[in-house]
Amino acid sequence: MATTSEPVTARSAAEVNERIRALWLSAGGRLSAEERVEYEALVVEWAAKMREAV
Repeated sequence: MATTSEPVTARSAAEVNERIRALWLSAGGRLSAEERVEYEALVVEWAAKMREAV
């Protein structure tokens, strides 16, 4: 499974969003099962960061 080296709390919403975009670009628009797991975790993290910002 793909993991990131940065702690979740150390990234901003913009950084998480950039990782989501990079993941989609590198996958050519089709995510593997492992990439889908990473994507879903990133979306949850991004949403939490956005809620914190409000």
